[in-house]
Amino acid sequence: MTPDKEGIQKVIQEKLARVRDLVAAADRVAVLSGAGISAASGIPTFRGAQDSMWSRYRPEDLATPEAFARDPELVWRWYDWRRELIAASGPNPAHTALARLEDHTDMTVITQNVDGYHQQSGSRKVLEFHGSIWRIRCTACGDEIEDRRVPLPIPPRCDKCGGLLRPGVVWFGEGIDPDIMTGSTVAVSESRVLLVIGTAGMVHPAAGLADLARANGVPVCEFNVEASLLTPHVDIFIPGDAAETLPRIVP
Repeated sequence: MTPDKEGIQKVIQEKLARVRDLVAAADRVAVLSGAGISAASGIPTFRGAQDSMWSRYRPEDLATPEAFARDPELVWRWYDWRRELIAASGPNPAHTALARLEDHTDMTVITQNVDGYHQQSGSRKVLEFHGSIWRIRCTACGDEIEDRRVPLPIPPRCDKCGGLLRPGVVWFGEGIDPDIMTGSTVAVSESRVLLVIGTAGMVHPAAGLADLARANGVPVCEFNVEASLLTPHVDIFIPGDAAETLPRIVP
C-alpha cells in the first residue's frame, strides 16, 4: 500500500471511529438508504443498468403513471426483470450490519429501495418510502396484496375483479404515502444521528430528510461510493462500499 493510500485509509478509520462513537451513544438512530446499499447484492440502479436491454429507456419511459397508461406490458416486463434479479440475490453485509445495530439502539430504517432486503436481513422498523416491488395493486378495485411469484403473468390481472394490476411502488410524479412521510419525519427529527447510505440525494422529498436532520441539530453521516449532492452538507462522509464500511460501526 502506498503512503497516500495508507493516509486515506487512516482518515477513513478515524471517521468510522467517530461514527461508531456517535451511534454507540445514541438511544435513537435513523437511517436513510438508497439504491447504493443494494449494489453489493448485484441490484443495479435505474441509471446503472447499462449492461441490460433497459439501458436505452429513460425513467419517464418506465416509472411514471403516464408510461403505465401508454404501455402497461412494457412497464411490467421491466418490473418482472427487476423482481427476478431481486429474488435471485439477497441482503449483503450492509443490510445485516443495520439489522445487528438495531439490537443496540432504537432504530428506524427509511428506505428508498423497493427490494425488501432490509426486512429480509432482520430489520424490524422499516419505512418503505417508495413502496415495495413485491406488492401489487388493482387499478380498478384498489385491492392490494403481496405477490412474490417470479415470473408474473404479463400483464397481471386482479383475481377479484379482473382489473389490470400495477406495481405497488411510488412512481415519479406520485405522492408519498402520508403515513410513511409522517413516520419518516418524526423518526429523523427525534433521532440522535442520521445515517445516509447509498443515495445520490437527487430524489425529493427523501433527500430533504437530511436537511430536516441538520435543522434539528442531528449529526448526518453519509456512506457512499462517491460524493453525492448531500455530501457538502453532511457532518461525516465515509467513502467506499457500504458493505465493507458499515459493518465497522456496529458496537
